[in-house]
Amino acid sequence: MAKKKALVTGITGQDGSYLAEFLLGKGYEVHGIVRRSSTFNRGRLDAIWSDLQVSESWLLLHYGDLADSGSITRLLLEVQPDEVYNLGAQSHVRVSFENAEYSMDINATGTFRILEAIRGSGLKPRFYQASSSEMYGKVLEIPQTETTPFYPRSPYAVSKVAAYWATVNYRESFGMHASNGILFNHESPRRGEAFVTRKITRAVAHILAGLQDKLYLGNLDAKRDWGYAKEYVEAMWLMLQQDQPGDYVVATGETHSVKEFLEEAFGLVGLDWQKYVVHDPRYLRPSEVDLLVGDPSKARRQLNWEPKTTFKALVKLMVEADIALLKAHQEGRIKVVS
Repeated sequence: MAKKKALVTGITGQDGSYLAEFLLGKGYEVHGIVRRSSTFNRGRLDAIWSDLQVSESWLLLHYGDLADSGSITRLLLEVQPDEVYNLGAQSHVRVSFENAEYSMDINATGTFRILEAIRGSGLKPRFYQASSSEMYGKVLEIPQTETTPFYPRSPYAVSKVAAYWATVNYRESFGMHASNGILFNHESPRRGEAFVTRKITRAVAHILAGLQDKLYLGNLDAKRDWGYAKEYVEAMWLMLQQDQPGDYVVATGETHSVKEFLEEAFGLVGLDWQKYVVHDPRYLRPSEVDLLVGDPSKARRQLNWEPKTTFKALVKLMVEADIALLKAHQEGRIKVVS
């Protein structure tokens, strides 16, 4: 039997690398779209390349761009995937206020480009759109479900709302098997260093080693529903295995503040976070999102999916990974982040 093929945008990101690993474990041939740049940003894929059991013919990377409809169409026709996962995005909320047009072009119009390419290709791949809890913004109910109205509070969130409705529209208009995964905050040792959770755990490692003395952060009272990214990619895959497409909240059902994350992370190494953290208004958003917490009941019921890693276990996992990563760098070793 021929291997199933998956085409993944954003494969070099946190979610993309975990999804690639997951799909390879399921016997897929995985094709990833990467942007051409002057730097070689493939570090998150090292765990895959270093696995001698993974053939190079099972994981293939192609140059392309969500801003370029021609490259998307070409790759669809070349790869002829069974499943398409759109994880590529300008994903930093604060940055989206400074780069609003770019965020909209990549996140929203980029999704339209993929959907249009699929529609015009004559192929019938199943499509997954990476939606975001940020779409709920100034929340209108607690917890947030698949039917909670959106109230976006950033250009990033606005772009994700547009992409969400594009996915619904193409599903209803053209009969596509197209699903939205409304993922709440999901973290891991592979999280980008500019995101608050990774910024905290990386600072813990550097402060403990005497390489850093202050950590500058914005809103410490913001509350988020934090889960483990490695587990969330399974939910993405499960959505595309259903007979009918749909939209699903993927979350833990718990909410914790940035301050709680600080207390847990610094406490793991016996440090008082208040001695090191400095409030910096530069990191505040023009319009804040105060509280996000998802209700994953539908995913639990229909996908048989539920989170396994607790908040404390996630923080511990990330702190220990950053301590180990720093130690490996200091000793001149290459550390593959898992």
